[in-house]
Amino acid sequence: MGTIEDLEARYIINTYNRSPGETPCLVRGEGSYVWDESGKKYLDFLSGLAVNLLGHCHPDLVATIGRQASRLIHTSNLYYTAPQAYLAQALVESIMPGGKVFFANSGAEANEAAIKLARKYKPERYKIIAADNSFHGRTMATLSATGQPKYREPFKPLFEGFDFAAFNDLDSVAALIDKKTAAVMVEPIQGEGGIHVAEQSFLKGLRELCNREGILLIFDEVQCGLGRTGKLWACEHWAVKPDLLTTAKGLGGGLPIGALVANQACGEILQPGDHASTFGGNPVTCSAALAVLNQVREEMFLEAVRERGLALEERLFKMAADYPELVKEARGMGLIRGLQLNKTEAKKIQGRCTEKGLLINAIGDDLIRFLPPLNIKAEELEEGLKIVEAVLKEIHAEEHL
Repeated sequence: MGTIEDLEARYIINTYNRSPGETPCLVRGEGSYVWDESGKKYLDFLSGLAVNLLGHCHPDLVATIGRQASRLIHTSNLYYTAPQAYLAQALVESIMPGGKVFFANSGAEANEAAIKLARKYKPERYKIIAADNSFHGRTMATLSATGQPKYREPFKPLFEGFDFAAFNDLDSVAALIDKKTAAVMVEPIQGEGGIHVAEQSFLKGLRELCNREGILLIFDEVQCGLGRTGKLWACEHWAVKPDLLTTAKGLGGGLPIGALVANQACGEILQPGDHASTFGGNPVTCSAALAVLNQVREEMFLEAVRERGLALEERLFKMAADYPELVKEARGMGLIRGLQLNKTEAKKIQGRCTEKGLLINAIGDDLIRFLPPLNIKAEELEEGLKIVEAVLKEIHAEEHL
């Protein structure tokens, strides 16, 4: 039969660049920890790429999924289901009172829906302005909206109508607006692009610019939303509301779900037949998402995220100060953080942290990303940071022999 690695090599298309003998095969998770098939324990500072907001197998979430799965797993969107309606109500009231929701299965699908809605909003307008270094998904439309050539080049020609401005440069956005522009689409914190945080003046300026030009403002909070910054929605830090907001990743706590939340003016744009999703708004995923949202939006929960985020910030800043030859800077907000390196050592650092029982993520060759569960305990955060520090110390010592 072969090992799991052998089976994958034989039967699965290789799109994830796993390393045989180095990448663990995970079989169980609990809280902030996972275990591989040999029984080795790892502290998870990646949480499924910002998905496992409540850690692994949270008892309330597991119970909610089990209850709903025993009652009704799937119908179709030809019928009403209570979990979908209750989740929609909770999402709308959290950010867009008077608005409406479209449910999908991922962030890419939520962004796809946002792009279609924006293009229908004013039919003579079809162009979308996105940002350099952005990441909005891997479907053809969301890839067309992604400002990273390494993802775009292999699949050209992409869809027309997408332009790219410099992130945090309002003049760069304004220069691209013309009579065909439908919307501006940005991440308040760029995730895959390197943990770049928007400036107050930029987001406020975008809101004013879009109002003046009569175009839509779309915030992609797929990675940075749902409490990760210490507020339920990242845009709350800047007191700026978009017309459309997309969310996914952590919303289902581990189950696949995405959502487009539209304000009141945009809530009626898409009509029957304009867009659909067979699995969007599935009863089980919506029940899970409502359980996650009910926990994450509690102020005491968010206060704990802010506390952990400040502790993480302090330690990463110290690492940057202690190892300036290795680390250029620390940046981010709350529990979405990155260490920008001076050298192409990211994959080496990731590998050594894995060996020592810590899961982190290398973005490219020179950035380490930290996305721990939002309910991580203070002592768990300390445990993981000690491992990162130990690895940096090792590499620094090796380079100064």
